[in-house]
Amino acid sequence: MNSTQTIKEHATETPTAATVDLKLEVVVIPVSDVDRAKRFYEGLGWRLDADFVSGENWRVVQMTPPGSPCSIHFGKGITKAAPGSFQNLYLVVSDIEAARRELTSRGANVSGAFHFAVFGEPPAPRPDPQGRSYGTYASFSDPDGNSWLLQEIKERLPGREWDD
Repeated sequence: MNSTQTIKEHATETPTAATVDLKLEVVVIPVSDVDRAKRFYEGLGWRLDADFVSGENWRVVQMTPPGSPCSIHFGKGITKAAPGSFQNLYLVVSDIEAARRELTSRGANVSGAFHFAVFGEPPAPRPDPQGRSYGTYASFSDPDGNSWLLQEIKERLPGREWDD
């Protein structure tokens, strides 16, 4: 059996609806300096939800980007991942240029807009020439090097509508 046959066979199976919602609520990111990370994300306008300390070896800070249902945690004693090792965490925006201006004005070093002319190849400068949703990106990193991708989505794909 070749891989094409396998894909076709799986594609004809009828998926079943999930019976329990599974909502991504928090992503833990690794940082080397908790207070520096907290200042950075507060400076971007992210909401401080919690800052809990328990002894010298454990601290968790929870912050939420404006309008996001998902938050981030960072701190001390909460992950073994190397600081700066998380790459390409997506932040979806409806207007890439407005998001770039806002984040830049708040101190983030945001790249220019770019797109992928061919997936798997290096990005091309400038927004997607056809202005398609999901096609234009920009990026920035926190002080540890954890990187964020801004992705412009003007209209969601079917089944991915915005929750109001």
